Formats: sequence, structure tokens, C-alpha cells
Amino acid sequence: MIEASPWWTPHVHADRRPRLLLRNRIAAAIRDFLADEDFIEVDAAALQISPGNETHLSAFATAEIRSDGTTQPLYLHTSPEFACKKLLAAGEKRIFSFGPVWRNRERSALHHPEFTMLEWYRVGETYQKLMQDCAALLSLAADKAGTRRFVFRNREADPYAEPERLTVAEAFTRHAGIDLLSTVAPDGSTDRDGLHAALVSASLRTAPDDSWSDLYSRVMVELIEPQLGQGRATVLCEYPIVEAALARPAPHDPRVAERFELYCCGVELANGFGELTDPVEQRKRFEADMDEKERIYGERYPIDEDFLSALAIMPDACGIALGFDRLVMLAAGANRIEDVIWTPVPDSSSR
Repeated sequence: MIEASPWWTPHVHADRRPRLLLRNRIAAAIRDFLADEDFIEVDAAALQISPGNETHLSAFATAEIRSDGTTQPLYLHTSPEFACKKLLAAGEKRIFSFGPVWRNRERSALHHPEFTMLEWYRVGETYQKLMQDCAALLSLAADKAGTRRFVFRNREADPYAEPERLTVAEAFTRHAGIDLLSTVAPDGSTDRDGLHAALVSASLRTAPDDSWSDLYSRVMVELIEPQLGQGRATVLCEYPIVEAALARPAPHDPRVAERFELYCCGVELANGFGELTDPVEQRKRFEADMDEKERIYGERYPIDEDFLSALAIMPDACGIALGFDRLVMLAAGANRIEDVIWTPVPDSSSR
């Protein structure tokens, strides 16, 4: 077996360099775009009391050693979200954070333990405005790459075309033949057995201990996500409330939330919300997610009480996180996320 040369080998770097310079051009253009929209760039502290409270996100843990020798557990953030929302509570109106975040248990063609996230917030605006922002950033990245198409694993999309808007319920009907919302009650509770029967009818594998969310995720991963963002980008919106822990309920249907994800060439690029600002409901959702995390992974993360206090005075807002490296990857026609990262995190298993 021939061992691949390290990324810092001169001939390897020479091959990677055009994509890395493109990365810089796209980053500069994004900052210009957001500046023109009156956004302020903020630097969110990477070390946090809680890394986030989503069931399947795994964090890197560390500890602060204080001057008196006592310690405080801390985590590298998986998103700057908590810090940014505290700034909204403090009075900021349009902000963005553009920098590294960390997620454990994640390394693949589309995942890296440390990656760059672009996260931005608009106070007093709806999450439909974020959808427009996403369309603008796709065409901006294409302009800087000098390309008329994005490509990944034989899937193509026109970055200049208006993205398709598709609800999650419509996607389940179209790609899986499943009436998803018939298994979600107005109070947000779910019918696990009903969704299980639908998966069996669709000839999808199931396990006896699958929860409703496990079954939902299987349909998403196996039947829906590969079909999204082909020909043009897809805005997948109105997620079931149980799958949108940080989003507020949609005004027209309490079963779904103001959450959307942007897909292009089958790749998830961004995750946006009409932000939940009810600290009581947010605590309830966090605790439910941590109970599920403990069931699956045997661990749970603390809840940032400071964040919940700030949420009580945070104004109505919308916010979104975009995986910058993935956007560059599609614009550059790269096959792996590491191809567009200047200095990838070492992986001893590949040596």
C-alpha cells in the first residue's frame, strides 16, 4: 500500500494551494457582503460552560485551572450560538461570527473535527430573509470560483438558480411515500409505532429500540437527503417541532417549527431558525435532548444557565449557521473537506 504524502509536502501543497486561495477569496467576499448589509463581526469565545445541548453533537472537553488551583470544566464550542444570542440580548441587531468550531466523533469526506462556521443573526426579521441570504452566498461563492455549477459525487447544481423550497412533510411524501405529520400531535408528541409501521411499509430497516427520532433520521439519511439540491439548491423547511430544539413553533401549525436547512448537491450547507426565546420551553427541550443523549451515549452536557437568563430578554430574531468549508468544497469541485482546509487536524489512523 502506497502511503499518501502529508499535506505540508511541497508538491501536495502546490496542488492544494489554488483551492485554499479560493477559500480566502470567498471568505473576503462574504465579509464584504455582510458589511454591506450592516452586520458587525463578533468574536465568540471558544471555551464555554456548555458546548450545546443537541442529542447527537459530541464536544471536546477540557478544564480551566484557576489561580487558586481549583478547576472549572469547559468545552470547545460546537457553535457560537449561545454567545451570539447573549449579544442579541445585550442589544446587538445584526451580527455574525466567522471562525473555528469543534465537533467530536466527526471525521469523513464532509466532516472534520475542527471546521469553520459562519453564523449570522437578524433581529426583528423572519427566517425567510435568511433563505435569501443563502441564495446570495451561493452565487457569490460561484462568482469567486468562476464556475456556473457546483459538483459533488456526480451531483450537480446551478448556484445561480433560485433555490427550491420544500417542507419536510412534502419531502417525506415525495421521496418516501410517508405521511410524516400524521405521526406528530399538535402538542409536539410523536407516534413512534405509527412511523415505524410506515418505515416497514417502505421496506426500510428498523430496530426494536428505535425512537421516533431514530426512525425519522433513517428516512432522512437514506431516502431524502441524497435527493436534495440536485439541479438547484433546496431549502428544506418546517421541521417537526421535536427536531428543532432551538426554533420557535410555526404560527400556522404547532406541529412544525421555523427551521430550515440548505442543501446543494445532496450536501447540507446551513441550518437556520426563527429563534425560540422562551427560556422555560428551551430548558424543557434541552433536558429532553440530554436525557436522550444519556440513553444513547451515556453522557450529558450541562445547561448554560446564563444563556437561559439571556434568552428571557432576547428580542425576536432569526439566525443561521453555515458550514463554510463545505461551501468552498462545492465551489472548488473538491472531493473532501480536508482539500479546502489550510492545515487539517492530524489523523494518526491514516498513517
